[in-house]
Amino acid sequence: MNMKRLSYIAGLLGLAVAIALVAHQGWGEIIHAIDRAGWPLLWLLPFHVLPLLLDVIGWRVLIAPRDPHRKATIPYLFWIASIREASNRLLPVANIGGEIIGIRLVKWRGIGGAAAAASIIMEVLLTLVNQYLFTALGIILLIELTQSIGAFSTVISALAASLPLPIFLIIVLRHGKVFSRLEGFAEKMLGGRSKLTELIDGAGLDLEIRSQYSRPLRLIVALGWQFLGYVVGSFETWLALRLLGYPISIWDAIAIEAVTQALRHIIFVVPAGLGVQEGGLVLFGNMIGLPPEASVALSIVKRMREVGFGVPALISWQWAEARRLYANAGQPSVSRESES
Repeated sequence: MNMKRLSYIAGLLGLAVAIALVAHQGWGEIIHAIDRAGWPLLWLLPFHVLPLLLDVIGWRVLIAPRDPHRKATIPYLFWIASIREASNRLLPVANIGGEIIGIRLVKWRGIGGAAAAASIIMEVLLTLVNQYLFTALGIILLIELTQSIGAFSTVISALAASLPLPIFLIIVLRHGKVFSRLEGFAEKMLGGRSKLTELIDGAGLDLEIRSQYSRPLRLIVALGWQFLGYVVGSFETWLALRLLGYPISIWDAIAIEAVTQALRHIIFVVPAGLGVQEGGLVLFGNMIGLPPEASVALSIVKRMREVGFGVPALISWQWAEARRLYANAGQPSVSRESES
C-alpha cells in the first residue's frame, strides 16, 4: 500500500471518528456553545498572528546569514509562513508540500535555492525538537494538575519510541552527505543529469546545512523563538474556551494544547489530524474537568480558524503565482528559466 492511499484511508477513518464524536456529544449542545460565544470568536484570527510571527522571527534568524541585504523581510516571511501552514493544514500534501512551496517563494527574493532549502530544513528540525520539549512541558503540567502519571504512559511510550528519529536526523544532517547521495541516486535512476538533479543540488544543500550547524548560537535563538511561539499559541485554546463559556487556567490550556499536538505528531499519517485532534481534546480535556461537548466545540472552532486564516493565504499565493506568470510571459525563455 503506497503512502498516498494510506493517507486517504487514514483521513477517512479520522473523519469518521470526528463525526462520531460530534454525533455522540450532540450537535445541538456544540452549536449552542459556539452560538453563545458569537462574533467574538473572530478574535482568534488576528490573535493567531502573534504565535506565527514569533515562529517567523526564529526562521529569519536562520536565513539572515544568506540574506545580507534583508530582502526576505519579516512581513514577507510571515506571508510565506502563513501559506506553508495553510498548505500543510488544508491541502493533501503530506505535511511537506508547504515546505516545498516555502523554498520556491524564498527564492523569489534572490536567495539561492540551497540556502532557502537549508533554512527550512533546519527550521523543521528545530520544530521537531520543540515538539518534544513542549510535549514534555504539557505532560509535566497535566501530571501536576491531575496527580496521575498512568494516564500518560501511552503518550510517553510513543514519544520515547519516536525520539531516535529526530536524533538520527540531527546526526546524519550534521555529519553525512544526505542530499549529495540523494542526487547521485536520482542520477542513476534517471540515467544522468536532469532538471530534477540540478534542482536538488545535493552538494550545495549539504554545505548550507553544515553552515547552519556551524552557528549554534543562531540555532539556539531560533529554537527559543519557536518555543515561545508554541507557548503563546496555547492562549488560543484558553481564549476560545473562555469565549465558549468554559474558562480554564492558562496552565490547563498549555497542558492540553501540548499533549494534543503530541498526538497529532505521533499519528502524523492522518491528514489535518482529523479525529486525532478531536479525540485528544476530549481525552485530555476530561482530565482537567472539561465537558466532552466543550472539547469538541473547541476543536471545531480551531478548525474554523484554520480555514479562516488559511484560505486567504492560499488565495494570495495563487494570485502572486498568476501575477508572476503574467509578468514573465513576455520575457525571453532564457530569462524565465533563470528566474524559476
